[in-house]
Amino acid sequence: MGCGVTKSDQFHKQSGKALKAAVLIQRWYRQYVARTEMRRRYTWHIFQSIEYSGEQAQIKLYNFLGYLMDNFTPSSNERNLISHIFRENEVCRDAEWERYFCYKNIEVPEIYSGPHLTFPLTVEQAVGLVEAFRKKKQLHSRYVLQLLLETWKRLRMLPNINRISTCHSKEITICGDLHGQLEDLLLIFYKNGMPSLEKPYVFNGDFVDRGKDSIEILLILFSFLLVYPSDVYLNRGNHEDHIVNLRYGFTKEVLTKYKMHGKRILKLLQKIFSWLPLATVIDQKVLILHGGISDTTDLSVLTRLDRHNYVSALRPPKKKHVISVGTSIDSDIDEDIWSTNRILERRASLTYPKPLGGRDSFQNRSLQDFSDRLKVNGVEDELEIRRRKQSVFNSATSRSEKDITVSVSSDSVNSEKDEWKQILDLLWSDPTSQNGCMPNEVRGGGCYWGPDVTEDFLNKHNLQLIIRSHECKQDGYEFCHNRKVLTLFSASNYYDVGSNRGAYVKLGPDLVPYMIQYQASSMTRELTVRQSVGRTERSALKVLREQLFSHRSDLICAFKKIDSNNTGRLSPSDWATAVESVMRLCLPWRMLRYQLVTSRTSDGMIDYYEWFNELAIAGPNTDHIDQSLLETLYRHRSTLETIFRIVDTDNSGFITIEDFRQTWKLLSVYLKMEITDEAIYDLAVTIDSNQDGSIDIDEFMEAFRLTDKKSRLERGRSMFMGTAPDLTKLEGDPNI
Repeated sequence: MGCGVTKSDQFHKQSGKALKAAVLIQRWYRQYVARTEMRRRYTWHIFQSIEYSGEQAQIKLYNFLGYLMDNFTPSSNERNLISHIFRENEVCRDAEWERYFCYKNIEVPEIYSGPHLTFPLTVEQAVGLVEAFRKKKQLHSRYVLQLLLETWKRLRMLPNINRISTCHSKEITICGDLHGQLEDLLLIFYKNGMPSLEKPYVFNGDFVDRGKDSIEILLILFSFLLVYPSDVYLNRGNHEDHIVNLRYGFTKEVLTKYKMHGKRILKLLQKIFSWLPLATVIDQKVLILHGGISDTTDLSVLTRLDRHNYVSALRPPKKKHVISVGTSIDSDIDEDIWSTNRILERRASLTYPKPLGGRDSFQNRSLQDFSDRLKVNGVEDELEIRRRKQSVFNSATSRSEKDITVSVSSDSVNSEKDEWKQILDLLWSDPTSQNGCMPNEVRGGGCYWGPDVTEDFLNKHNLQLIIRSHECKQDGYEFCHNRKVLTLFSASNYYDVGSNRGAYVKLGPDLVPYMIQYQASSMTRELTVRQSVGRTERSALKVLREQLFSHRSDLICAFKKIDSNNTGRLSPSDWATAVESVMRLCLPWRMLRYQLVTSRTSDGMIDYYEWFNELAIAGPNTDHIDQSLLETLYRHRSTLETIFRIVDTDNSGFITIEDFRQTWKLLSVYLKMEITDEAIYDLAVTIDSNQDGSIDIDEFMEAFRLTDKKSRLERGRSMFMGTAPDLTKLEGDPNI
């Protein structure tokens, strides 16, 4: 046989090499998957953290404006600027609203090529409306107003909680947040079929904001509601609120698409939103609501409250006194008495009182009422004045009680406070893995509720499943609390193309959820996993760079505390520590530095001055503008735009120079910082290029944006811009 190598030995050697190669490939692949998952997770965390901080800033702003309404004199400039948004919460007679629905004097021109509607609406017209919107056509304002009128009439007939059945082997389709993304709704209809007697639907709120086709989605849903009133159900979401719409785009969308009658359409939609049902129950076992529950949620309370009184869920409805003939009156004394109740009421309902704490704890507080920052003596003095006016009012009413009956009792106040909190929790809450119920300090409204709260609630009401929306999930859905809570989100590619899937769920008589996932953009089907993650990561990093630059002064202060020798350089570890101390986003900064920082020295140190120089300001020359004012603009850009929209009472898109000045003064009070008239004037002159004495809001917001000097990427107006998580200038001051 000889002494050569046998075939068996050669086989073992070759198989050994193959095994080693397989192990190396496996190890490489696992590392690749781990790195991809890490990138996916921190990208998601960047988007979600900044989104929730924006919601928190919006609620804090509205709470602050409510404080001004309650405590400033009726003739003050600040109060006059904002009073109109709170009048929307007053309870009006239906006759006062019906005149807004008048459409008969609006003519449809012959050149109009969009869809035509006749009432009662037919299936063919509803389907034709879908096809028209698919082709980017617009419905004429006459038909919009007429459709809203019919919708309002229908919604007034519905209970607070719809109860439906899967009898006759029907499958009910439930959809989550759509957020103005018409492409997702069209894909759902394509995959699942349009609403019909055989295909009932439940749409679980947040139809509007952020996307560009919110009004089209509303009109489609309203039309099918009218055609199939027993097979289409709509729940209210936290974005069906005119105050939230000011910040997140729906108000601007309507005014842009319907320039002549947009204001009337918005006014009517405020009323319609308040009439949307709050929840839906399927077969007495599955509860569908938008946000969630709390340890005080009671379906019996939600069933009997007057939901239409809550035009905005962020503030309780204004109390009114009723004279004997049945008409509503508001007196100055009434305003004073009721605002005393509101000072205490908002503290109880929008926040959970706690000490102010130090600077580090400030950013984690939810809906902190500005009345909490009044000195104790100041509050006592204020309440003493209120009590005196109350006694004057009581003596006056006792002399004329034959003519006027006044009903203001502590029981009714407490009842309305409880009702309001029920709605706030239902629209804004999120589930958590920890037991108990605690304030939702990330969003700033509602609560976090745990598995024990879910279990108690289901047992109390003899239910087996809660389906809710309100949170974007990467797979479009997510079970929690032992699969007794299902989160459903139907807006795919929500943060960016490829960021998440959308989903809807089908329930049959067995009440077992059957999930269908999708992504509406054709681009996502052409991308590999690596390309999709990379694209989303780049988009998130752009947003993060904007946030970092808007905190430039705070970051430099933090860097200098560590860089005691003022070398302008830091180690990566120190840089990461300083950034997290300012941003508080709980991100892996050391890993992110490779994407965020290019100005590294040969010894691996970070030149933080050069780092900031990589970003430049796009737009007009800003050298003559106060730099602290500019940074305030960048950091609180969305808040500033919201105030602009509030001040723009006629919704024209323009405000006067004086209103511009008052807006900045209002923001300075809100942020507890000094902004001089000279600095505001310089800013106004920069924008008012034609010197006509008015400011174009859109041009102003577009002129001051951040651009990455390295890439020169055009970012436009990101929905996340200017939503800084902390309002540190307010910290520690009890005397606002």
